[in-house]
Amino acid sequence: MNVNVTSPFSQLDTLESVGIKTFVEKLKEIQAFPLKSGDHINIMQINIGKVCNLSCKHCHVEAGPQRTEIMSQEIMAQCLQVMNDHQIKTLDITGGAPELNPNHQWLIRQATEINRHVITRCNLTVLNDKNYAHLPEFYAEHKVEVVASLPYYTQKNTDRMRGDGVFQSSIEVLKQLNKLGYGREGSDLKLNLVYNPGGAFLPPAQQGIEADFRRNLLDQYGITFNSLYAIGNFPVGRFLTFLQKSGNLQPYMEKLVAAFNPETVSGVMCRDQISVSWDGYLFDCDFNQMLNLSCKPKHISDCKAEDLNGREIAVHNHCYACTAGSGSSCGGAVV
Repeated sequence: MNVNVTSPFSQLDTLESVGIKTFVEKLKEIQAFPLKSGDHINIMQINIGKVCNLSCKHCHVEAGPQRTEIMSQEIMAQCLQVMNDHQIKTLDITGGAPELNPNHQWLIRQATEINRHVITRCNLTVLNDKNYAHLPEFYAEHKVEVVASLPYYTQKNTDRMRGDGVFQSSIEVLKQLNKLGYGREGSDLKLNLVYNPGGAFLPPAQQGIEADFRRNLLDQYGITFNSLYAIGNFPVGRFLTFLQKSGNLQPYMEKLVAAFNPETVSGVMCRDQISVSWDGYLFDCDFNQMLNLSCKPKHISDCKAEDLNGREIAVHNHCYACTAGSGSSCGGAVV
């Protein structure tokens, strides 16, 4: 079990002291420990930088304009080589705002040339910048699936989480994507939205919140999309800091533990994917990456297929967020 605990991650170690079972104990209870990845990895998610035009309150990456971490083209090429060698079919690009990496478009071109499905995760507002306004057309040309973060379908809730003006800017970009065919019935251009709760509570049922988003965005703005992913807030990064400062860490963890659903365990995202940091280090998921819970092999340059398939997954108490209720993953609810 590879667990490296550093402050403030150590704050998540307090469950046992208050009589609550740790995540490892819970997995042992249902005979699911050690948790292992599947026989084949289908998704490589790479964080190509922590630079972002926004500084969202719930960001587990703690991304923002002041960050400088950027993935090099050399590391990107190594990721593509591993995908090609091991038949990993989907490249999931995240950040920060991945558009701010100068090699972002190069990466997409190279991935599509080797016939990989490409997902890019977008905060929408960056596409209103004149330097990146051409990207919707570029995405459409390369059949890139856009996963767009929109915390809520109202201005008040969205701007409270992400900053003034974010909602209106996001609406403008969504309309532009729709005009290109994204999110339209019968189109092969996929546009999926991401919802995050606005506080220390679990997301509602994904099907219900998706219906609310679909109805309100269509009625108010004429916007359509394919699917909505309801993703819980993980006690990591800025959200962990918020929980600590507001005195909500213990109550929030108790909510997650109480909502543990054993049916989610077989479908957690770490069993189907590998996560790569901006500097090429490997992790079981993006959240483990932010907590420095590395896996073996440690670096993309040393990666072999036998290391990825059937590997033991590093888990800790933050993993309760993946298994609460309907579960939570980068693709939304698990069950």
